[in-house]
Amino acid sequence: MGAILEAMRERTVVGTNLLEIDEWTKEMMLGAGGESCYVNYAPSFGNGPFGHYICTAVNDAVLHGLPRDYALADGDLLTLDLALSLEGVVADAAISFVVGTNSPEKQRLIDATRDALAAGIAAVRPGGRVGDISAAIGAVLRGAGYRVNTEFGGHGVGSTMHQEPSIPNDGRAHHGPRLRVGQLIAIEPWVMVDTDELVFDPDGWTLRSATGCLTAHTEHTVAVTRDGAEIMTGAPAR
Repeated sequence: MGAILEAMRERTVVGTNLLEIDEWTKEMMLGAGGESCYVNYAPSFGNGPFGHYICTAVNDAVLHGLPRDYALADGDLLTLDLALSLEGVVADAAISFVVGTNSPEKQRLIDATRDALAAGIAAVRPGGRVGDISAAIGAVLRGAGYRVNTEFGGHGVGSTMHQEPSIPNDGRAHHGPRLRVGQLIAIEPWVMVDTDELVFDPDGWTLRSATGCLTAHTEHTVAVTRDGAEIMTGAPAR
């Protein structure tokens, strides 16, 4: 999965269409023997089925970005979020990056989610609590000056794309369900520059910042091990 996301990052340039990225993802996923978790996904909060192979969120969009006929412009902040099943095991990951010309504001936003992800992963230990992960993520995001939305966050994976436990991006240490060896969890810090409120696009899927501000999102699936956590979706986000 990490290889697919990195390939999408490398192939994406100014002028790349979001539908091209979706098609590239389909080709790589099926070529690797994977199955999409998104194409037939139709949860209660979406206008399903989703019908695409990857989520593509641009600038003020942050979650569940429905691929559309849009050519990326210089300076667009793009998030790619991918979930797939390989040999019966489901994993979930996301990266954010700037297409073309970057800026300190955009990079700071992306770095905050990466730092929060690293802190969340470092808080994973067998017998620990979900709240330890949430508190670690929240401390980094709030410390960077951002508000934290807890409506959507990390979650269990493995047999399905979304399962227990829910892992909010802020919380209280030493609270919540205990973590066990062998458990697979997706940890996904995301943040918006000046708000913690979301609004739905008319497409019924894409979630955007309520103020139209920039957003970023980084995610890995990790396995709880006897020593802490093992990243299952590629190298640590950069």
